[in-house]
Amino acid sequence: MFEAVLYEKLSGSRVRCNVCQWRCVISPGKFGVCRMRQNRDGALYLLNYGEVSSAAADPIEKKPLFHFFPGSRAFSLGTWGCNFHCQHCQNWEISCVDKALDSQKLSPEKTIELTKRYGCRGIAWTYNEPTVWFEYTLDSAKLAKKEGLYTVYVTNGYITPEAMDTIGPYLDCWRVDIKGFSDAFYQKLAGISRWRGILDVAKRAQDKWGMHVEVVTNIIPTMNDDEEQLEGIAEWIRDELGELTPWHVTRFYPHHHLAHLPPTPIASLEKAYDIGKKIGLHFIYLGNVPGHRGENTLCYSCGNLVISRFGYDAEVVGVDGTRCKFCGAELNIRAAVK
Repeated sequence: MFEAVLYEKLSGSRVRCNVCQWRCVISPGKFGVCRMRQNRDGALYLLNYGEVSSAAADPIEKKPLFHFFPGSRAFSLGTWGCNFHCQHCQNWEISCVDKALDSQKLSPEKTIELTKRYGCRGIAWTYNEPTVWFEYTLDSAKLAKKEGLYTVYVTNGYITPEAMDTIGPYLDCWRVDIKGFSDAFYQKLAGISRWRGILDVAKRAQDKWGMHVEVVTNIIPTMNDDEEQLEGIAEWIRDELGELTPWHVTRFYPHHHLAHLPPTPIASLEKAYDIGKKIGLHFIYLGNVPGHRGENTLCYSCGNLVISRFGYDAEVVGVDGTRCKFCGAELNIRAAVK
C-alpha cells in the first residue's frame, strides 16, 4: 500500500480524494469510483502503486500523437482501474476491475531503466486512465525529467486543477479525449454529468504548463456523430487551444457494451474532417483507417506533404524544427525526428 496525496481528512474518519473530478468522499473501508483508492482507518491509500498491467515500447503515433516527437517510441505503461466506465471501452479487461490483479511490479527507477534499454525517447502512461495511479506517475515523471526523457499522459482529462498543478511541471504532453460535446452524451457513455471541467483542465495544461496538447474524439454511430457535437468540439479547440492543435477523429469498432453498433462509416470521419476544416482547424486526422490520406500531415500554407504515415509508421519528410521546410509555416510540432 502507498498513502495517497491530495486528499482531505473529514469527520467520522472519512476522506475526500482530490486527484480526479469525482472528488470521492470515502468512508472507512470503502473505495473510490476508480476502485484503486481505499480509506483505511481514516487515511487514503493507493492500491496499485507500481502495479503494471501492460507495458510496451510503442510508436508515439499509437497514442495517437502526430505532432509530438513523430517517429519516436514511448515506453508505454498501464495499470488497473479507471474513473470512467465507458460503454465502448477497448481495454475493459484492465479498466473494469475491483482490485489490482496479479501483475508485474515496476518501481519508478526500473521504469526509467527500461525506457532507456528499449531505446524509447520517453514515457507514456496509457491503456487505462493514468490519474488512477497518480502518485506513481508523479514519482516516475520527476525521475524522467531528470534523465531528459519526455513524459505523456493519455487521458480522459478528468483530473482536478490541483492535481494538474502538482504534476504539471513534469509532464510534456496532454493527449486528451474529448468524447463528445453534450451533457446527455457524456452521461450515457460514461456516467459523467459534469464533463466541462475536462475542457478547463486541458486549457490549463497548455496555458499554464506549456504542454503539447492533442485531442481525440472516437466517433460512435448514433451517439456523437451529429454535426452539433462535432462543431462544438472543433470550435472549442479553435477558440481555446488554437487552430494548430491536432484533432484526431477515430473510427469506432464494436466492443464491450456497444457491440451491437456498427463500425463508424468512413464517410462519418470525413464529415468530421470537413467540419473541422470549415471551422478553421489546420490539422485533422482520421484514425483507425490505415492507408487513408487523412493520416498524413500536409502544410496548411503550401500544401506540401511534411509527414507521411501508414498506420503507426511515420516518415518526417518536410519539417525544419517546428516549421514547414518548404515555406516556413509554423506546424506546432515538438522535436521532429529527421
